[in-house]
Amino acid sequence: SLIILSASSEIFFWVCKDFLSSSKASSLSDLASFNSVLVHKVCSTFALAREIEWSSRRFVLEMVNEDEEGIGTHLKIDHKSPALEGEEIEIMAKLKAIIENEIICEIEVKVNNRIIATGVTGQKILKRTKIASLLENL
Repeated sequence: SLIILSASSEIFFWVCKDFLSSSKASSLSDLASFNSVLVHKVCSTFALAREIEWSSRRFVLEMVNEDEEGIGTHLKIDHKSPALEGEEIEIMAKLKAIIENEIICEIEVKVNNRIIATGVTGQKILKRTKIASLLENL
């Protein structure tokens, strides 16, 4: 079930779509390697993180105004089973909560019916000027 902790009417408009999915074939560039040395012939945590971020970011893209942007607040991945090179990875992002300007998604990653990872992401929607100001003041 979806939890909404926001008074924004714009946010309420968008929550009718609470699932988004995407898929990607695991390729050589997705395999676990460090410094160009192959470690395992399985999809790397880095590649999973990138695809998980993209799946949940798609909610942000539907919600932001022209003067806003999303910025990640957290990412958690729990590996359940490996995805081998060439296997089709399906990422399902479920909009779990909207708390003020933060979007929380639960993630499930599958190869066919086999769950390879679960996780959670968070992204805040901020004014672009606010993000620029935060980055300039580091």
